[in-house]
Order: sequence, then structure tokens, then C-alpha cells
Amino acid sequence: MHYAPASEPCPLPFSPFKSCTVPRPIGWLSTISREGVANLAPYSQWQNLTFDPPLVMFAANGYPDGRRKDTVINAEQTGWFVWNMATWALREAVNISAMAVPPEDDEFTRAGVTKAACIDAPGPRVAESPAHFECRYLSTTRLPGNSPVGTVDVVFGQVMRIHVDDRVLTGDGKLDIAAIRPIARMGYYDYAVIDETFEMRIPGVLAGGRCGGWKGALTDFRPAAGAGSTPETPPKGRDFNQGAPQSCPDWLQKGEHRNLGCTDVHGRAAFPR
Repeated sequence: MHYAPASEPCPLPFSPFKSCTVPRPIGWLSTISREGVANLAPYSQWQNLTFDPPLVMFAANGYPDGRRKDTVINAEQTGWFVWNMATWALREAVNISAMAVPPEDDEFTRAGVTKAACIDAPGPRVAESPAHFECRYLSTTRLPGNSPVGTVDVVFGQVMRIHVDDRVLTGDGKLDIAAIRPIARMGYYDYAVIDETFEMRIPGVLAGGRCGGWKGALTDFRPAAGAGSTPETPPKGRDFNQGAPQSCPDWLQKGEHRNLGCTDVHGRAAFPR
């Protein structure tokens, strides 16, 4: 089966488009209007863009009458929006907050969730959610569609503060996804719950090794004092190798490991000269 969406009708009773791009993380976004009314709504077109600095985006389709979503308007007018992790325990609240209601309605109240103050953003976050991003609004790109509902605002933001509930952290400082049970959007009216994960490393990445020649943590690629140089200077960033040993970045080649003095989990040279 195949068809051209721009010129041919879908041969299936339901469009496969959204059901092919799965699972999609949910952007459960809270904002506040200039009038002080809190807004809460889920968006299934939400994604991280890069990590240094951490940038995110969400896409919000218009209403049939051409109106734009309150989340977009609030983000543009106040300069902030907040991502709240959607979980299995909060699924009903997420679904209720998807209802189209007048902008003067407080959707925190309607969904039955508690407001928690943010540190930087003017609006609230969902207290019951285990993780949050406070995002500074950057820009909106409006893409015209074949209908008002098909027209979409793509909103970009920078994550200025990350909140994680200590109760959902494992002993080694990772998010306990199996315990959190995040939900994700599928096609049609379907959702998925993530309660099982597996690790799979790119071949050549050292399990439990440390890049001793680089100062900082996973995104700080500045050479430490006395470390050898690489043929090409990697991008500058922050947060590499603080705390527990981390895996060497997958862009390091064998010669670079030797130059940098990388070691395995036992402190032995990762790639002997």
C-alpha cells in the first residue's frame, strides 16, 4: 500500500501518518496569560532539538475557526512556557487538559492538579509531575496548512531550568523510567506507557569508562590541563565527567583516546599506545 497525501485519498479507513511516527513524547505544557489565568494542555508534536544549550520545540495546530492555541499566545506574550512530564498516574488529568475550553478557564482546576511555583517562569508547573522544564520562549514559525486546523505554529524555546523529583532518581543518579511510567502518544486515540527499557551502546563506546583528558561533564569538551589535543576541536559545552565515571563520547577515535589518556573502569589505558 502506498499513496501520495497531497494528491490521492488515503486507501485506509484511518490515516496511518500519525501511527507511523510513534511513540511521540507528550509536551504537557503550562503557561499563564497576561491576565493571570493558568493554562495547561498536551501537545503530541514535542521534541528536544539539541543539548548545548538545551532547546525544545512544540507544534500547535489551529482551531477550525482560525484561532491560535492559548499556549502559543501565552508563550509569545509572557516569554515562557513550562513542560511537565506526563505519566500513567496523571493520564486522566492529561486527557482532561486536552479539552478545548475558553481562555478564561483555569485548566489546572479543571484537570484536578496542583499548582507549584516555578523559579524563573511566571506561570505554574504541575506539582504531581516528576519532572519539569522551565522554557524561555525564543520564536514561532507559522506553517500554512490546507485548512485552519492544518495550519501549525511551531514554537521554539530554551530550557532555562530543569526540575526532577528526588524520589524518582535511582542510586546512580538516573531517572527511574520504569517507576515513573511516562506515557507517549500513538496514532488514532491510542497511547503507550513506558515501563520497560533496555540499554544498547554504540560499538566502540566504553562501558563505565572515563575520558580523563577532558575537563567538565558530558557536554564540556574543553581539554584539561596537560591533555593532548585532537585533530579537530570538539564543540564547546558543559557537564562532562563530573561525579561517576561516564562513557567516552562516541565521536572520539582510537588515536584521540590515546592522546587524551582515556581509561576503562579499572583505570587501565583504554587504547594502549
